[in-house]
Amino acid sequence: MILLPFFTKAADNPSFPSLLALWSDGFSNTLHNKKFQLTDYLGKNMRKITQALSAVCLLFALNSSAVALASSPSPLNPGTNVARLAEQAPVHWVSVAQIENSLAGRPPMAVGFDIDDTVLFSSPGFWRGKKIFSPESEDYLKNPAFWEKMNNGWDEFSIPKEVARQLIDIHVRRGDTIFFVTGRSPTKTETVSKTLADDFHIPASSMNPVIFAGDKPGQNTKTQWLQDKNIRMFYGDSDNDMTAARDVGIRGIRILRASNSTYKPLPQAGAFGEEVIVNSEY
Repeated sequence: MILLPFFTKAADNPSFPSLLALWSDGFSNTLHNKKFQLTDYLGKNMRKITQALSAVCLLFALNSSAVALASSPSPLNPGTNVARLAEQAPVHWVSVAQIENSLAGRPPMAVGFDIDDTVLFSSPGFWRGKKIFSPESEDYLKNPAFWEKMNNGWDEFSIPKEVARQLIDIHVRRGDTIFFVTGRSPTKTETVSKTLADDFHIPASSMNPVIFAGDKPGQNTKTQWLQDKNIRMFYGDSDNDMTAARDVGIRGIRILRASNSTYKPLPQAGAFGEEVIVNSEY
């Protein structure tokens, strides 16, 4: 409103076109100078700008990698899910409490236990025997000198299994007669019976001397002993223990062999449809 009369009067002035041209040239020169200054600035600082942009890009790349690593599962910690946790081997699992309950109301009877990897973790003695008598083979198991050592003192280094403590305690309280039937080779003397009685607090009224059935090729040496002693239940870790019980028609119950046992390979527990005690590897 105020400038309109001014421009109207200025237009009537004869020198107005010259003034307008001069102002236009000045404005153009100013723009040109600013453009030149900007171009000059960019030219001088292009390296710094490029470095700054590169740093920003690198930062984004590293951040993306970190996010990807955080969201990807580690091969050392693959994780699990509910479906995998629920998976179990399709065997007849039983607990010690269930075994005790199954015996309620039944009269006292004869029960049998294998020794090695069933009631005792005896690998220390076998490990030492191998190192002394046959470091490169299993021939020590056929050496009478090894069995003399094993049956007369080396079980002092054997570890009683907790599951055996629980089971033996149940059978002692029931008044059952307890037999230990092992595949170890017999020796003239032995301290295994005393070791077992002491380790598991078995009273003389329930305890019997250990039966050393030995090992004969092609023959299950425990079968006849189970029958002769009228044993009605037999606990063991090996397939031979389970087949011996099956052959005489009695209840065979599998105890898990510890994975660090020197007796390899580990047997397939439950392969005969027998009961397998949970958490019985120790």
